[in-house]
Amino acid sequence: MWFVASGRLSYLGSRMAEAMNFYIDDSGSRSPDRHPRDQLPLHGYDFFGLGGVLVHERDEAVVREKHQALVTKWKITGPLHSSAIRASTGCFTWIRGASADSRDEFFRDIEKLVTSPQLTALACVVDRPGYNYRYRDRYGRKRWQLCKTAFHIVVERASKFALRHNTRLRVLIEKAGRREDAQMEAYFRDMRTAGQPFDETRAAKYQPLSSATLSKSLHEFRTKSKESPLMQLADLCLWPMCVGGYHPQNKSYASLRSACTLIDTRLQPEEVEHLGVKYSCFDLVKKTEAREKRASGRLPHGDPVGDAHLKE
Repeated sequence: MWFVASGRLSYLGSRMAEAMNFYIDDSGSRSPDRHPRDQLPLHGYDFFGLGGVLVHERDEAVVREKHQALVTKWKITGPLHSSAIRASTGCFTWIRGASADSRDEFFRDIEKLVTSPQLTALACVVDRPGYNYRYRDRYGRKRWQLCKTAFHIVVERASKFALRHNTRLRVLIEKAGRREDAQMEAYFRDMRTAGQPFDETRAAKYQPLSSATLSKSLHEFRTKSKESPLMQLADLCLWPMCVGGYHPQNKSYASLRSACTLIDTRLQPEEVEHLGVKYSCFDLVKKTEAREKRASGRLPHGDPVGDAHLKE
């Protein structure tokens, strides 16, 4: 059963035997400060995203079969990588010369795969300019890496989702490098032993799990290569979740939502704030949206959007 005590969401129930797997990919630089020589991506959004897909351990075989059927049908020799597919590079250069019907069929097959009913998409996306707007003056060089904020948020939300299904959570991260992988594993260990590192007062509205509950919920940490079919699906789902925070009309993001693959669509409206996809430090994004709406006449002057309701 679920209960709320002292602003914390906890779980009591029978022994949890089965595991739910959370395949996590990342997108963007982890550093709060973009190097002066680094250019913004062509899409123009400056973020760090961490997330992917949740799947019951018992359902993985079904999803893997679907993945194998797609790569066999289209004779794909490398991983299904979002950026390569969008840019038609690597083993996806054939897309450029394909007929419109073939391209449409391929993208429909990709969409059908990533919206498999066995999958639930979840992520935390941190807007870098917004993060620095909020924390640079206060903390300077002591600011956290963006991956620390994102990891603790998204893994806790995945834990809450797993607890709802009476399962423990296994966290699987795509291999990024020895130092980066060790950093993620350290975050996982810290969550199991000490709970969340956030200010308790400010985090209370998100109904954080207690350290004791996290210790029981978090089962195991592993790393996986890009050759993992489920990790490829994490990559394919993460991109639209990141872009969706800036452009909800994005076609791929809209597909996740309409297919009810996005975790937000499986929650009650009042639960999304503490269980759904998290768009962290989007203060400046909301301000820009509010200005554009005012300029177009869609938002009255003096509306609080982008001003009074921004700070967490």
